[in-house]
Amino acid sequence: MKETLPIKKSKGGEKASSTCPNCHSSNYWKDGNRKTRKGIVKRYICRSCGYRFSESSVLLADSGNIANRQVCAVLTEAKNLAEVEPHKDGLAGATEQTKTDIKDTIFKFKWWMQKQGYKEQTIISRAKLLKIMAKRGADLYDSESIKEVIAKQSWCDGRKENAVHAYASFLKMTGNKWEPPRYYKVKKIPFIPIERELDQLIAGFGNKETTILQLLKETAMRIGEALSLEWTDIDTVKHAVRITSEKGGNPRLLPLSDTLINMICALHREPETTRVFGTRSMNSLRRLYTIRRRRIAAKLQNPRIQQITFHTFRHWKATMEYHETKDIIHVMRMLGHKNINNTLIYTQLLDSHDDNYIVKVAESIEEDKGLIEAGFEYVTDRAGMKIYRKRK
Repeated sequence: MKETLPIKKSKGGEKASSTCPNCHSSNYWKDGNRKTRKGIVKRYICRSCGYRFSESSVLLADSGNIANRQVCAVLTEAKNLAEVEPHKDGLAGATEQTKTDIKDTIFKFKWWMQKQGYKEQTIISRAKLLKIMAKRGADLYDSESIKEVIAKQSWCDGRKENAVHAYASFLKMTGNKWEPPRYYKVKKIPFIPIERELDQLIAGFGNKETTILQLLKETAMRIGEALSLEWTDIDTVKHAVRITSEKGGNPRLLPLSDTLINMICALHREPETTRVFGTRSMNSLRRLYTIRRRRIAAKLQNPRIQQITFHTFRHWKATMEYHETKDIIHVMRMLGHKNINNTLIYTQLLDSHDDNYIVKVAESIEEDKGLIEAGFEYVTDRAGMKIYRKRK
C-alpha cells in the first residue's frame, strides 16, 4: 500500500499536502496548476527549501462533490518540477529560479536601492530590467548567465548599457563582482518638432495631462520633476515655478505664462497629497500618453508626432531658447545642467532647424505682452506698430 501524506485545508478552502516531501515543512505556497493525462495537478513550492512538488486533484470535467474527494500525494512519486520542466530558453540557472524567488529577489533589490538613496525612477527602471532578464532565463546569481541573456537581446547598445548598470547595482547589493561586458550608448541628434505639432499633441489630452505637457513646453523640466511639484513650488504672485532637479542638477526658478498659471490653479487639489498633479504614477501617465499620441498622429496623418516623447519638449524648449538668445549659459541654467558639455548639443541644432517664422504685429501694450509671453521676439517698428516673429 502506498504511503500518503495527511491533508489539511489551505486558506483558499482547497485541500493541500500538510508537509513538504523534501524537508517536511508545513510552510509552502501554491504554485499554479499542471495539466496531465489524468487531469489537473496542483503544484506547490516549499518556502523553507524551495522544493516544488505536486498533488493529484479532481478533473475539471468531473462535476461531483469536491468535499467527498480524497486528495493526496505519494511520497515515492512526488516530483521536483523545477528539475523536470526546464526553461524554454534553456539558459543557465533558469531551472533553479521560480517566479516567487524572482519576485522576492527584485523586491529586496528595490528596497536596498531605496535605502541607498537612489531616485524613484532609477529604482523602477533598473528593477524592471532585472525582472526582464530573469524572465528570459538569466540566473541573477550567475554573472555569465546575465551576459549571455543581454548578448541575445535585440536591444540597442544604450539599453544594454543600462542593463549592465542595473546588474552592477545588484552585485553591489550582494557583495559580488564581475567583469562587465562593454556596451556604450551612441549619442544621436534629438528630434526637434515644430511648435504646431507640439500644440496639436497637447490639445488632444484632458485638463490635467494638458497642463503637464504645457508645463514641459514652457519650462523644459523633466517629466519626473513635473510630477514631483508641490503646491508650495508654484508662485501665483510672481507667475513662476521652483524646480528641484531630479538628477543632481541645479535648482531653478522659471517664469510661467498667465495661461499656464490659470490652468494650474484650476486643477483639483487632492487632499491626500501636496503634489500639484496628485498621486498619479509616471508609468500610468506614460501608458496613457503613448496610446493618445498614436491616435492623434493617426487622426492628423502626421507620423512625426509619434516621435514626440516627454523629453522632446525639453529638447525643443532648449533649442528655441538658444535660437532666441544665443546665450548657452542661459540655456544651461534653464535646464539645470552642472556641466556645460551637456548643453552644447543645442548649439548643433541651429543649422539644422527650419528658418521659417511666424510674424505678428502688435498695436497695443497688451498685444506686446501677449506676444512676448507666447515666445515671440521683437524685430522692428513700422508705422507705429511693433513687429514680432517666432520660429515655426
